[in-house]
Amino acid sequence: MNIQTSIKTCFNKYATFSGRASRSEFWFFYLFTILLSAVTLVIDTMLLGYYSYGFSPTNTISAIITFLPSLAVSVRRLHDVNRSGWWWFISLTIIGIIVLLVWWVTQGENKKNEFGPPINLKN
Repeated sequence: MNIQTSIKTCFNKYATFSGRASRSEFWFFYLFTILLSAVTLVIDTMLLGYYSYGFSPTNTISAIITFLPSLAVSVRRLHDVNRSGWWWFISLTIIGIIVLLVWWVTQGENKKNEFGPPINLKN
């Protein structure tokens, strides 16, 4: 999966928390959100004159728009490694972020699990 397909898939499944997401879908979408955040911070700083990291209009709008798709793809990624989406809440702790990172980089299961069939990226 390439970055354009990942972005399109995540926005088409805007708040879909069921199913599975491949590693490439997950990481390309997070790369997109990081790049979008950098671009909006530059716009806010250079064009609009906001120099603080706090509130900045375009960055806040982009964060609101990408919040649900980011959360949904995170949950679907957990489903691919046969974990419940509720495990996302351990990200509220320091150690939980490390555990989630390990699960997010782990290859998904090649067989059907309780969250759906395996992902076929050779389409």
